[in-house]
Amino acid sequence: MHALQDRPYFFDEGVRFQCLRCGGCCTGEPGIVYADQDEILPMAEFLDISPELLKERYLNPFQDGFVVREAEDGRCVFFENGCVIYPVRPLQCRTFPFWFSNMRSLFSWKEVCTRCPGIGKGRLYTREEILLSIQASLPIFEVVWEGDSKP
Repeated sequence: MHALQDRPYFFDEGVRFQCLRCGGCCTGEPGIVYADQDEILPMAEFLDISPELLKERYLNPFQDGFVVREAEDGRCVFFENGCVIYPVRPLQCRTFPFWFSNMRSLFSWKEVCTRCPGIGKGRLYTREEILLSIQASLPIFEVVWEGDSKP
Protein backbone atom coordinates (compact mmCIF):
# COMPACT_ATOMS: atom_id res chain seq x y z
CA MET A 1 0.00 0.00 0.00
CA HIS A 2 2.93 2.33 0.70
CA ALA A 3 3.95 2.30 -2.98
CA LEU A 4 0.47 3.49 -3.90
CA GLN A 5 0.96 6.72 -1.94
CA ASP A 6 3.27 8.25 -4.55
CA ARG A 7 1.25 7.86 -7.72
CA PRO A 8 -1.40 10.25 -9.08
CA TYR A 9 -5.10 9.47 -8.70
CA PHE A 10 -8.31 10.92 -10.07
CA PHE A 11 -9.16 11.87 -6.47
CA ASP A 12 -5.95 13.83 -5.81
CA GLU A 13 -7.98 17.00 -5.20
CA GLY A 14 -10.27 15.12 -2.82
CA VAL A 15 -13.91 14.05 -3.05
CA ARG A 16 -16.99 15.45 -1.37
CA PHE A 17 -19.18 12.90 0.34
CA GLN A 18 -21.94 12.87 2.91
CA CYS A 19 -23.94 9.79 3.79
CA LEU A 20 -27.58 10.73 3.24
CA ARG A 21 -28.72 7.49 4.86
CA CYS A 22 -30.82 6.84 1.78
CA GLY A 23 -30.19 3.11 1.79
CA GLY A 24 -28.81 2.96 -1.73
CA CYS A 25 -25.90 0.85 -0.51
CA CYS A 26 -28.05 -1.06 2.03
CA THR A 27 -30.79 -2.23 -0.30
CA GLY A 28 -31.09 -3.70 -3.74
CA GLU A 29 -28.78 -6.33 -5.13
CA PRO A 30 -27.44 -8.92 -2.70
CA GLY A 31 -24.04 -8.46 -1.17
CA ILE A 32 -21.90 -9.31 1.80
CA VAL A 33 -21.45 -6.98 4.75
CA TYR A 34 -18.66 -8.36 6.88
CA ALA A 35 -18.36 -7.72 10.63
CA ASP A 36 -15.32 -8.90 12.52
CA GLN A 37 -15.30 -10.14 16.12
CA ASP A 38 -14.39 -6.68 17.48
CA GLU A 39 -17.49 -5.11 15.94
CA ILE A 40 -19.99 -7.43 17.63
CA LEU A 41 -19.95 -6.01 21.16
CA PRO A 42 -20.43 -2.34 20.12
CA MET A 43 -23.37 -3.31 17.91
CA ALA A 44 -24.95 -5.42 20.64
CA GLU A 45 -24.49 -2.70 23.26
CA PHE A 46 -25.96 -0.09 20.92
CA LEU A 47 -29.03 -2.30 20.38
CA ASP A 48 -29.13 -3.12 24.10
CA ILE A 49 -29.01 -6.86 23.51
CA SER A 50 -26.45 -9.55 24.26
CA PRO A 51 -23.79 -10.39 21.67
CA GLU A 52 -25.27 -13.90 21.51
CA LEU A 53 -28.72 -12.53 20.66
CA LEU A 54 -27.21 -10.19 18.05
CA LYS A 55 -25.51 -13.15 16.37
CA GLU A 56 -28.65 -15.30 16.57
CA ARG A 57 -31.00 -12.67 15.11
CA TYR A 58 -28.89 -10.66 12.70
CA LEU A 59 -25.63 -12.38 11.73
CA ASN A 60 -24.30 -15.50 10.07
CA PRO A 61 -20.84 -16.97 10.73
CA PHE A 62 -18.37 -16.25 7.94
CA GLN A 63 -14.61 -16.89 7.88
CA ASP A 64 -13.25 -15.53 11.18
CA GLY A 65 -16.20 -13.15 11.70
CA PHE A 66 -19.78 -12.70 10.57
CA VAL A 67 -21.90 -11.39 7.75
CA VAL A 68 -24.99 -9.28 8.29
CA ARG A 69 -28.15 -11.02 7.16
CA GLU A 70 -30.42 -9.64 4.50
CA ALA A 71 -34.18 -9.37 4.73
CA GLU A 72 -36.35 -11.15 2.18
CA ASP A 73 -36.48 -8.00 0.04
CA GLY A 74 -32.67 -7.90 -0.17
CA ARG A 75 -32.03 -5.01 2.21
CA CYS A 76 -29.68 -5.18 5.15
CA VAL A 77 -31.57 -6.28 8.26
CA PHE A 78 -30.32 -3.13 10.01
CA PHE A 79 -31.90 -0.81 7.44
CA GLU A 80 -35.30 0.48 8.58
CA ASN A 81 -35.85 3.98 7.17
CA GLY A 82 -32.14 4.48 7.73
CA CYS A 83 -29.43 2.44 9.38
CA VAL A 84 -30.50 1.57 12.92
CA ILE A 85 -26.88 0.91 13.94
CA TYR A 86 -25.35 3.85 12.07
CA PRO A 87 -23.00 5.05 14.86
CA VAL A 88 -21.58 1.52 15.27
CA ARG A 89 -22.00 0.15 11.74
CA PRO A 90 -19.27 -2.21 10.52
CA LEU A 91 -16.04 -0.83 9.07
CA GLN A 92 -17.12 -1.96 5.63
CA CYS A 93 -20.09 0.39 5.86
CA ARG A 94 -18.11 3.22 7.47
CA THR A 95 -15.56 3.27 4.65
CA PHE A 96 -18.09 3.38 1.80
CA PRO A 97 -17.76 4.77 -0.89
CA PHE A 98 -13.98 4.81 -0.52
CA TRP A 99 -13.43 1.12 -1.18
CA PHE A 100 -10.62 -0.17 -3.39
CA SER A 101 -13.18 -1.58 -5.82
CA ASN A 102 -14.75 1.88 -6.21
CA MET A 103 -11.54 3.91 -6.24
CA ARG A 104 -9.35 1.76 -8.49
CA SER A 105 -10.39 3.65 -11.63
CA LEU A 106 -12.36 6.68 -12.72
CA PHE A 107 -14.68 4.29 -14.56
CA SER A 108 -15.46 2.39 -11.32
CA TRP A 109 -15.93 5.66 -9.46
CA LYS A 110 -18.37 7.04 -12.04
CA GLU A 111 -20.39 3.83 -11.72
CA VAL A 112 -20.73 4.17 -7.94
CA CYS A 113 -21.58 7.87 -8.37
CA THR A 114 -24.71 6.86 -10.33
CA ARG A 115 -25.93 4.84 -7.33
CA CYS A 116 -24.98 7.12 -4.42
CA PRO A 117 -26.60 10.55 -4.15
CA GLY A 118 -24.26 11.53 -1.29
CA ILE A 119 -21.21 11.68 -3.54
CA GLY A 120 -20.47 15.28 -4.40
CA LYS A 121 -22.15 16.57 -1.25
CA GLY A 122 -20.87 17.25 2.24
CA ARG A 123 -17.34 17.69 3.40
CA LEU A 124 -14.25 17.28 1.26
CA TYR A 125 -12.34 14.06 1.96
CA THR A 126 -8.67 14.53 1.19
CA ARG A 127 -6.57 12.22 -0.92
CA GLU A 128 -4.84 11.05 2.27
CA GLU A 129 -8.14 10.28 4.01
CA ILE A 130 -9.35 8.35 0.97
CA LEU A 131 -6.14 6.31 0.80
CA LEU A 132 -6.45 5.52 4.53
CA SER A 133 -10.04 4.39 3.99
CA ILE A 134 -9.01 2.16 1.09
CA GLN A 135 -6.22 0.72 3.20
CA ALA A 136 -8.56 0.10 6.16
CA SER A 137 -11.23 -1.62 4.07
CA LEU A 138 -8.99 -3.67 1.78
CA PRO A 139 -8.53 -6.56 4.28
CA ILE A 140 -12.32 -6.90 4.50
CA PHE A 141 -12.62 -7.34 0.77
CA GLU A 142 -9.79 -9.84 0.75
CA VAL A 143 -11.66 -11.92 3.37
CA VAL A 144 -14.98 -11.58 1.56
CA TRP A 145 -13.52 -12.29 -1.87
CA GLU A 146 -11.54 -15.29 -0.59
CA GLY A 147 -14.60 -16.69 1.21
CA ASP A 148 -16.87 -16.01 -1.73
CA SER A 149 -14.57 -17.75 -4.21
CA LYS A 150 -14.23 -21.03 -2.31
CA PRO A 151 -16.08 -24.00 -3.86
